[in-house]
Amino acid sequence: MDWAGWGLFGLVATAALTAALISAQLAGLTRLDFPLVLGTIFTADPDRARVVGFFLHLAAGQGFALGYAATFTLLHRAAWWIGGLLGLLHVGIALTVLLPLLPGVHPRMASERAGLARTAVLEPPGLLGLNYGVQTPTVAVAVHAVYGIVLGLLLRPG
Repeated sequence: MDWAGWGLFGLVATAALTAALISAQLAGLTRLDFPLVLGTIFTADPDRARVVGFFLHLAAGQGFALGYAATFTLLHRAAWWIGGLLGLLHVGIALTVLLPLLPGVHPRMASERAGLARTAVLEPPGLLGLNYGVQTPTVAVAVHAVYGIVLGLLLRPG
């Protein structure tokens, strides 16, 4: 396994994904502020939450990069298109499984079923993240494909 590549390039790919996602949010393409969503699990202060969430997202990205590196090692091959396909699989699971389940564990997120609670400050993302805008799935697919392509280009298969 390419341990050095995983350590460095996982961080590079995650930083690129996070920067692209934040840029899309600031450009008005989506209302999804994923560092805010992650950070508000731990703190109610939105400014602190964005900082905490940014570092949580970097850590999660490193975990996913480890999975990509392991997959490339198992396949004995790394390529941009394999990374891109893994990115599509990654975002497919995130949009259809993880985001819809998030209100069940997030202490400051409203639920589609239960509605608002006294502590809810975030609306639930819904299936495909559509509650954060119709372009959210497109943005998510694009940034995760880039993440996978970057890892496919930079990591060695083993």
